[in-house]
Amino acid sequence: MNVGIYIFDEVEILDFAGPFEVFYTAARVYSKSVSSAEKLFEVFTVAESGGTVKARGGLSILPGYAFDRHPKIDILVVPGGVVTAELNKPGVISWVSSQSNAAQLTASVCTGAFILGKAGLLDGRIVTTHWEDIDDLRAMFPEVTVKENARYIDQSDIVTSAGISAGTDMSLHLVARLAGEELAVKTARQMEYHWHRA
Repeated sequence: MNVGIYIFDEVEILDFAGPFEVFYTAARVYSKSVSSAEKLFEVFTVAESGGTVKARGGLSILPGYAFDRHPKIDILVVPGGVVTAELNKPGVISWVSSQSNAAQLTASVCTGAFILGKAGLLDGRIVTTHWEDIDDLRAMFPEVTVKENARYIDQSDIVTSAGISAGTDMSLHLVARLAGEELAVKTARQMEYHWHRA
């Protein structure tokens, strides 16, 4: 399964790096347990263009792909950060919408939920986001039920998580859902991470 993680200027570092580490580590742990060279997850970043992205704190990231050239995405991850500019880019919203429609599932971390909301992907669903942004998400998308005090919420093809480190918990949940609880537990152990389940 191809895991495509959208990155953009002012993206929150752990929002994208946490899920990247989980899926990459799960693939490594899985490959040790099977005799074939088959890869469980292929993880990559995608940005609007191929240029350098400046994450929060000034961290420079070179995306793996741009919108006009990337592999098929089976699992789309939309992290948060400062998303104000992204919400005002029709090309970004259109890309997220089309990729989500073609993907097996779409997940957001933190304020990435606002991007999913703007793409019309959250209507009628129960979702969550960073505690600091709960009221704003409710105000911007009144047709969405926003739940507080949840690490992540699984709504089948759409999964949302609270802020920053909660994206790592959500990603471990997705590994468990897609490839089994045992692999998720082994992945968390390999990362020396205490998995907070929802």
